[in-house]
Amino acid sequence: MSRISPTPGECPAGLPGRVRSAVRTLNPGYLALVMATGIVSVTMSEHGLPGLSLALLWLAAACYVVLVVLYAWRLVSYRANVGGDLRDPARAFGFFTIVAGTEVLGTRLAADGQDPAAFALLAAASAAWLVLVYLIPWLAVLHGSGQVVAKVNGTWFIWAVATQSVAVLSATLEPTVHAGRAALALLAVFCWSVGIFLYGAAAVFVAVGILFYRPSPHDLTPPYWVAMGATAITVLAGARIVAMASAPAGDATRHLIAGSTVLFWDHLPIVGAIGDVEGWFALAAWAVTFAAMLYHLYATLLREPPAPAIARSSAAP
Repeated sequence: MSRISPTPGECPAGLPGRVRSAVRTLNPGYLALVMATGIVSVTMSEHGLPGLSLALLWLAAACYVVLVVLYAWRLVSYRANVGGDLRDPARAFGFFTIVAGTEVLGTRLAADGQDPAAFALLAAASAAWLVLVYLIPWLAVLHGSGQVVAKVNGTWFIWAVATQSVAVLSATLEPTVHAGRAALALLAVFCWSVGIFLYGAAAVFVAVGILFYRPSPHDLTPPYWVAMGATAITVLAGARIVAMASAPAGDATRHLIAGSTVLFWDHLPIVGAIGDVEGWFALAAWAVTFAAMLYHLYATLLREPPAPAIARSSAAP
């Protein structure tokens, strides 16, 4: 999901040309960087490492600002490329990382008591979700190019992740307010319910795609891991809803959601033990991936590409 290098055969001249090419081909799912960094920040806070957690929070916020600027640049200057991504079932659902990344950042800020910033991010992400939840299925699924099922991949699970992320932040902020508490509880319960449905739908489409269109090793990309991330955030959203303060929507569904969340492994001792260990694996995986991303950026943007073989041969005496 992190490819921003020029398309094959292109060799933009100079750093400005390479940057423009990178923006033009920017993957719609690049805000997964903010998602991952924010999640690891939360994990390190729960592991008793507030300094590392804060550093990761600042890094996530910086990456968020940079990527929002790049996405806006791409939308203004390369609308045809953005439109092509929206109509591509293999890439379109990556746009939901805009919602999920925003909500994860807001949830981490809320943990530090930065409620005004968290509310602003909730409002922005909810508006983006409302637009994308109609736009992407319409363009990529109903009017997509080629055989839709053949292009289904793990990015489809980000649809469910984005929806559940709205539920998580809404439920996190609900106990901190009095006015508007009922609306936040309703939003949390609604998104949690829709997210479960979307998770099941994505799982069916992905399974059908694998069964009827044999994937090659090249097709088994990292976004398939989102299948497990979608389950994890479903548990988190359910747990946050159960812990909400009293509100009509929460009170009416609390026991149902608590019981349903158990099916996704909530409040089981073994889950806590696994989570304690897996948190360190998550940090290690994030560090390796982030380092690889930095090298990729250096290799594609900062390092001068080698001269073409024809140019070298013509320059020889």
